[in-house]
Amino acid sequence: MSSGRAIAQRTGRREFITGLLAASGARLKGNPSAQGRTPAVPDWTYCIFSKHLQWLDYPELGEVVSQLGFDGIDLTVRPTGHVLPERVRTDLPRAVAAVGESGVRVPTITTAITRPEDAGTREILETASGLGIPYYRLGYYRYPEDREISETLAEIRKSLTGLADLNRRLRICGDYQNHAGASHFGAALWDLRQALEGLPRRWLGCQFDIRHATVEGGLAWPTNFKALADRIHTVVVKDFRWKETPDGWKVENCPLGEGMVPVGPFLALLLKLGFAGSISLHCEYPLGGAERGRRRLTMDRDRVLESIGKDLATLKRLVREAA
Repeated sequence: MSSGRAIAQRTGRREFITGLLAASGARLKGNPSAQGRTPAVPDWTYCIFSKHLQWLDYPELGEVVSQLGFDGIDLTVRPTGHVLPERVRTDLPRAVAAVGESGVRVPTITTAITRPEDAGTREILETASGLGIPYYRLGYYRYPEDREISETLAEIRKSLTGLADLNRRLRICGDYQNHAGASHFGAALWDLRQALEGLPRRWLGCQFDIRHATVEGGLAWPTNFKALADRIHTVVVKDFRWKETPDGWKVENCPLGEGMVPVGPFLALLLKLGFAGSISLHCEYPLGGAERGRRRLTMDRDRVLESIGKDLATLKRLVREAA
């Protein structure tokens, strides 16, 4: 492709994104005139989970994320991610530098790390720490059906203890995301609190996911939140609703603000807590494969970006209302 044609295409994308943000009420970064008069809001870092943009290369990723109005990227550094673990030494610096050209930060990465002794663990964490990335998200632990819960918890505690020590030595903090699911460790949240007890908060904590906490906790999610409040470094926001199907009631993901996740009350609790970290926006509803991290879309890319932009606009509106 000629350089002139590439510039023309990028200019067209900028104009499209500018238009969709204006239509949805979102703020363009670096454009004070688009902000208008708004209440004082917390200085949180708004990130997009890069799983939904794995169809973009690093330079275009930074450009698109910046134009959409995000401050940062929760970058996938895991098998099938934006950065493959076996290429982390070369590709993670490339990715951080490329998105940085657009003024976008990488305050956290999402990994599949669960044990300090696993191949690739140290290499990923050393590289991320060396680039000044303060946080990473761990992979998931599960409860095998053929083992006692207490036995599994003891093994998880051992792994977390080892990771906390490695994190301390490498100066990077690991966070575990609570994820809904019958076999997922951390879905109930009490088990995550128990496993983290006594480990240094500075190096190990929680990426609190309000969607998953609502699925599993129902009306009890505020209590679960408070139980982990002193461990929360980063948070995830997304939405869902229950749908009746021939096979019973099932969870159906949906755009932010269209489901049953109490995003407003959750944001109010974050404000009360004095939360000062990053918010990772997830878009798990049907988006032509972008919701699953596909590298080829079956939906027009402009519609995907429009949906993400609307979710960000909704999130920022809810933050203003909570403030």
